[in-house]
Amino acid sequence: MAPPNIVLVLAAFLCCAQPAAQAFPAAFPTKPVRFVVGFTPGGPSDILARALGQKLAERFGQQVVVENHPGAGGNLAAELVAKSAPDGRTWLLGNNSILATNQSLYRSLPYDPAKDFAPVALVAIQPNILVVNPRLQVVSVKELIAYSKANPGKLNYASSGAGAAAHLAGELFKAMAGVDIVHVPYKGAQPALTDVIAGQVQMMFATSASVIPYVRAGRLRALAVTTAQRSASVPELSTVAEAGVPGFEATTWHGVVVPAATPLASIEFLNRNINAALEEKDLRERLANLGAEIATGTPQEFAAYIAREVPKWAKVVRDSGARAE
Repeated sequence: MAPPNIVLVLAAFLCCAQPAAQAFPAAFPTKPVRFVVGFTPGGPSDILARALGQKLAERFGQQVVVENHPGAGGNLAAELVAKSAPDGRTWLLGNNSILATNQSLYRSLPYDPAKDFAPVALVAIQPNILVVNPRLQVVSVKELIAYSKANPGKLNYASSGAGAAAHLAGELFKAMAGVDIVHVPYKGAQPALTDVIAGQVQMMFATSASVIPYVRAGRLRALAVTTAQRSASVPELSTVAEAGVPGFEATTWHGVVVPAATPLASIEFLNRNINAALEEKDLRERLANLGAEIATGTPQEFAAYIAREVPKWAKVVRDSGARAE
């Protein structure tokens, strides 16, 4: 088995990066940190981890090493961090799959997302956009719902695979809008998007960064965003909720967690520094280019956010019969 792709985010001590010395808690690590990502290099999770890791390395004056451990929807990376020493030196960039939906999608997990991790900070939320092929004669969510109800089972929606965020967003839409549309899973987001552009499949819930160029080129038609509020990246688009499906929200979110027994002082210190890093202009601009919206808050607020997501998606998985192995 090939070793994980390891990239050094920052190797130098940057003593002058901070206006004042960091007041490190006694339990906080003074050696290089492992920042574990459950997905391949170059994807949204990886890019986000590297950008944030660099900022934290500058703030702490120590190495932050990003490690990619892809596989099983992020479960391999989660298991590694769950079983790591709770010394503050191992972080996981978790997301909705690892921390909320995988426990319903998989028959068993090698970790317990509720017991094995301590939430540190919600970092970013990526809105999805409901897009359709322009040849489909609908220009709004209400028209799409009306067409679907008049033609049950005739519309297909693509996803990057069974149990993926795009699949579950489609299932949530089906349930909340009361429509009969057919799921077509692909082996990845790009082939799914390619077939929507070609008209082989009529619609898809896709990350904003991946579809905005095609929307602007007229190759896809955007109907709405899936966030609770309008997205800063496409403010002209209404939300699915205000366009006809009240209460609808289906996003991809990312946040930092650590092994459950990590000292509270270390968790709170890391939380403060993550929130401060996310306020820096260059990092905000870099994440905005990914279509990601900054999210800050306390560890307790992140824990509550996860707790709300788990039952919501468990019901979607149960009702749809989605399964991943």
